[in-house]
Amino acid sequence: MWGIAGGEGGWTGADDVAGDAALDEAVRLGCTFFDTAWIYGRGHSEELLGGLRLRHPDRRLRLATKIPPKDRRWPTTRESRLTDVFPVDHLWEYLEKSLANLGVDCVDLLQFHVWEDAWAGDPAWREAVIEMKERGLIRGVGISVNRWEPWNVLETLGGGLVDAVQVIYNIFDQAPEDELFPACQELDIAVIARVPFDEGTLTGTLTRDSTWPAGDWRNSYFVPENLHASVARAERLAAVIPDGMTMPELALRFVLGHPAVSTVIPGMRSTRHVRQNLATSDLPPLDPELIEELRLHRWDRVPTEWSQ
Repeated sequence: MWGIAGGEGGWTGADDVAGDAALDEAVRLGCTFFDTAWIYGRGHSEELLGGLRLRHPDRRLRLATKIPPKDRRWPTTRESRLTDVFPVDHLWEYLEKSLANLGVDCVDLLQFHVWEDAWAGDPAWREAVIEMKERGLIRGVGISVNRWEPWNVLETLGGGLVDAVQVIYNIFDQAPEDELFPACQELDIAVIARVPFDEGTLTGTLTRDSTWPAGDWRNSYFVPENLHASVARAERLAAVIPDGMTMPELALRFVLGHPAVSTVIPGMRSTRHVRQNLATSDLPPLDPELIEELRLHRWDRVPTEWSQ
């Protein structure tokens, strides 16, 4: 829902008419899980999702959203304090905003949009989400892990309150397989795989000269250092794609093939993308030999000033 929302800090080119059409097509083809956040359009994506729910009252759609950090800093750092990022009054304020925007009495999955594992045992957030559940305002609690830090939630997962973890996982970013996925499987915690196309690199459409309109988030992420390295890796990957398969299909089938993954959330802003991406769910797993080849394309990265 990030790309569909538009607005400050998002992806340019969003159009509500086209976005609604894409959402309706997704429901028609069987999509049941939709991931959003208040910060996507400052509530606008939640409103779009609320409209979708009203247009399809006969369908049981699972709606997930995220509470923004109060200090509006993505990601957190080891110095970030829970009282500055997720004070209790802030958690309740944004739950109420999300309930209103979505037009529901209960959010299926309420997620923290950033996280530090040092907060694992803090009673402030724990007591808040327990009360939210007891009052029937949320069904599940999730954590969206900072980019390239899949380890930064492991202690929290062991605390018994987290139902789902959202993490970047794709052909390049395979690090969640090391520790996070085994922990989630052991604890029966759902895994929501985000950024399956590596912010667009794994669609095979980027070039070293790619640019975006002013205000588009990708301008700040795909700085030359990142863009050139990403395109070079996508070019090497293209050489191993089987005949008749596209890079986006390969990317999604890789993600869906891991048994720890519960669902994947590619951005889909057009009906064409909806049809292409949802069709992947009906395809068989990748051949083991191809999976082993894709292991060679693992790219371990660490957060930097542009990675956000």
